[in-house]
Amino acid sequence: MGKFQLKRVYEAPRPEDGTRILVDRLWPRGIAKDKARIDLWLKEIAPSDALRKRFHGKPDEWGAFCESYAAELQGEAAQAAASELFKFRAQGPVTLLYAARDESRNNAVALKTWLERHRGGGLPG
Repeated sequence: MGKFQLKRVYEAPRPEDGTRILVDRLWPRGIAKDKARIDLWLKEIAPSDALRKRFHGKPDEWGAFCESYAAELQGEAAQAAASELFKFRAQGPVTLLYAARDESRNNAVALKTWLERHRGGGLPG
């Protein structure tokens, strides 16, 4: 079984990335699709536009963002997307790609934390 790892989409792809999955709702600025080597764009698991806009640029509200995002991850589309992530992880490493500048407080970090809480593959709901 592989592991979930994180990487800014602007960093060069490496063989140890495994399956590279973009987990942002918006395509990253300035990235050509052919150069990004993204295996899958999983928009369904990204925070909603409303949630993203509400917390954009507010690092002091990180805890509230994580709670709200975890609640969104209970939705049907997000649950299906999470199941896909676990299937890919069963085959090897999965790199969750994100565009945010803040490497410690972004949706991919929150998602990885949520996924690791559910590592048995048995998703809540």
